[in-house]
Amino acid sequence: MKSFRSSMIPLALRIVLGAIFIYAAIPKIADPVTFAGSVAAYRILPYFWSYVTAAVLPFLELTCGVLLILGVRVRSGALIIGALNVVFMAALSAAMIRGLDIDCGCFRPDGPKTAPWVALLRDVFFLAMTAAVLRYERLRAR
Repeated sequence: MKSFRSSMIPLALRIVLGAIFIYAAIPKIADPVTFAGSVAAYRILPYFWSYVTAAVLPFLELTCGVLLILGVRVRSGALIIGALNVVFMAALSAAMIRGLDIDCGCFRPDGPKTAPWVALLRDVFFLAMTAAVLRYERLRAR
């Protein structure tokens, strides 16, 4: 019984993390122009690259989320999600340091505004979830 329970927690983490990134990707795919505006608000990338990022990033999030849910290439999907979270955290931190009052654009680009520090804390939590998934996958591979 203990092994069943101990294997259910990493499975649940993997599925929840995958579902979160699928949920985050869908509105961005549906409205890439609004998402490009959210990316541009960070004032990190040149204007053109904001649109490229808005066109590519949601599909990357969607693909990684699907991989995690299906249990296929879990380490690859989790590593990419972890890297994305680090990039998101760096961008949010840079925006906060520069005093930009922006919405993170994480889940609903046209929805209610999320404070950058709330989004940063949420990304820390997602990064911890990703680390747990990667740790379990490494232990399982042994």
